[in-house]
Amino acid sequence: MTPDREVAIVAFAQSDHLRRTDDLSEVEMVMPVLHEVLRRTGLKAADIGFTCSGSSDYLAGRAFSFTMALDGVGAWPPISESHVETDGAWALYEAWVKLLTGEADTALVYSYGKSSPGSVRDVLTRQLDPYYLAPLWPDSVALAALQAQALVDAGATDEPALAAIAARSREDARANPHAQLPGARPQGEYVVRPLRTGDCPPIGDGAAAVILAAGDRARELCDRPAWIRGMDHRIEAHSLGVRDLTDSPSTRLAAERAGAFERPVDTAELHAPFSSQEVVLTRALGLDDDVRVNPSGGALAANPVMATGLVRLGEAAARIHRGESDRALAHATSGPCLQQNLVAVLEGDPRA
Repeated sequence: MTPDREVAIVAFAQSDHLRRTDDLSEVEMVMPVLHEVLRRTGLKAADIGFTCSGSSDYLAGRAFSFTMALDGVGAWPPISESHVETDGAWALYEAWVKLLTGEADTALVYSYGKSSPGSVRDVLTRQLDPYYLAPLWPDSVALAALQAQALVDAGATDEPALAAIAARSREDARANPHAQLPGARPQGEYVVRPLRTGDCPPIGDGAAAVILAAGDRARELCDRPAWIRGMDHRIEAHSLGVRDLTDSPSTRLAAERAGAFERPVDTAELHAPFSSQEVVLTRALGLDDDVRVNPSGGALAANPVMATGLVRLGEAAARIHRGESDRALAHATSGPCLQQNLVAVLEGDPRA
């Protein structure tokens, strides 16, 4: 897919991802990130044509909690604003579509999540089928372990290979000043077999924001914009029992529609909260050893739920901004066992 209007990510900012932020409200956590992303472009809040956010009331434990975060944006005078009750990657998708229509030239996208106040493993059970699965209360780690065991049984991976993914991700995170768990560490005890502590994401709080701009406006705001060449999202069947957990057809289809298979990518930021899910995604996307996977450390190094997918898009764009990548793939997921998947292809302008 080649949109008629060029849209790019021109700036990215994120918080330090921490195990707890008891002394900060969501507004106080988001505001510095918003100020930083605007500072990088020289824009003011009044210059933004559209604002879209992603978060979850379930994590916050109160209805319409996202309206409080608008205090950090500044909603007066009135602004054009929207919200998605999911990861901020889908807020970016909405903003991208808005810019493609020509209704705005710039957009601010942000998302945040505070998992520390409650049990995120229990909260995420609310994503399950309410009649058959949710009453059984299988948590997110138990379901990921089912997927991991299916991969082991199919001969697609084993525990040492999963440990190597975890070690590589967290070792790469040493270069990421925002990561919650930088540096390789012991795999630890089993959480749910075959997943050990090291195969699972950290619980923590964090926020992220990006600015999108269209056409010449993007070139004015950024020396090397990360052009969104295509983006698509797809969903698997809600019932886990009718899915092959060792594969992700929705990821493959989203990547195809986004144009990921037209030419090789050099970087892939994959939203894989569990080491076993990186195996599923790399197989579905056909990524070989030449592709740099999760150079930021990925979700195994920092997993602010509802912002992790947006961070993947931002990290991929930032590598293009710095000249470290020419064509990158970014992936976001939501739901149990990679149920919903979004894929974007980002490119930098050709080098002189």
